[in-house]
Amino acid sequence: LVCDYLSTNLRILGFNLHEDSVGEKIGGNSGNLYGFLAGDESLEPLLFCAHMDTVEPANGKIAIFHEDGLITSNGETILGSDALSGVSAIIEAIKTIKEENINHRPIEIIFFIAEEIYGLGSKLFDYSMVKSKESYTLDLAGEVGSAAYKAPSLLTFDIIITGKSGHSNFKSKENINAIIVAAKALVQIKTGKINENSTCNVGLIQGGRALNIIPDLCAIRGEIRSYSNNETFMLLNEVIKIFSKTSEENGAKIEVNHELHIEAYETPLDHSVVKRFQNICEKLDIPCNLCATLGGSDNNNMEQHGINGLVLAAGMNSCHSCNEYTSVSELEKITEIVIELMNGDT
Repeated sequence: LVCDYLSTNLRILGFNLHEDSVGEKIGGNSGNLYGFLAGDESLEPLLFCAHMDTVEPANGKIAIFHEDGLITSNGETILGSDALSGVSAIIEAIKTIKEENINHRPIEIIFFIAEEIYGLGSKLFDYSMVKSKESYTLDLAGEVGSAAYKAPSLLTFDIIITGKSGHSNFKSKENINAIIVAAKALVQIKTGKINENSTCNVGLIQGGRALNIIPDLCAIRGEIRSYSNNETFMLLNEVIKIFSKTSEENGAKIEVNHELHIEAYETPLDHSVVKRFQNICEKLDIPCNLCATLGGSDNNNMEQHGINGLVLAAGMNSCHSCNEYTSVSELEKITEIVIELMNGDT
């Protein structure tokens, strides 16, 4: 429904659109939506992105507008400002440009699907149709004027420990409790913030079949994030080494699987995509805050295809919770920034 709504509005605004088949590949009901709007050919094209999907609970969302300009849900669902506030700002900026007949650069948009699933929609997108070399992704929490120039690699791992089951009341030397082996390994692993670049977390552990049976299987799932792609794998190898050694010492076996979902990027601070944003913030008297983030976004994937970009704060706060909110004033600010980025004067 979101994709259909946006397609209808973008066609009215003059965009040539293409919806890809990525949704079919991942079991979704829509694809990534790409659009191109012709503009002043003396200016370089610029790409604007946001994602259409949200986290749960989202069914039946109701936006409540408060007298002070705050916008919230009714508290039973998320609001969806992550990242529909970004989508809204892009659409409103284009409408304003059209209504006021403002000269603008060629504009490209991509509204991605499945960003919340480790950027899966943008990972599978075909970038061969994209003309822009620079982009702005509207998908960052915090005050408008903030922009992330740096984000981490994100890797998940699954470790399965296999022991040997038996009745807990008739334990023999042959029995190996897989949960105990996992516990012995877990206490040796450093989690949380490892250093200024990296974090490691173990988020799920499952094992056992009954209270009176020695568990022969234990599964551990976790993730590693790092601004250094190499360090991401170094930390993974340390985790595997600890689990392998502990399992061997206790007669258990392990199976390890991992997946790198997104790769780290760092856009140089002297890059034109950064300077342009800084100049516009100064022009609009909006404090500019260039920052690093440990959260990934679709920009991670675009950077791997030679498109340098920033991730802009777009009026989304307390994301991934039923306390999520945005405000009219913040939406107006980010829309003003997008209009200036599109018109090509800066």
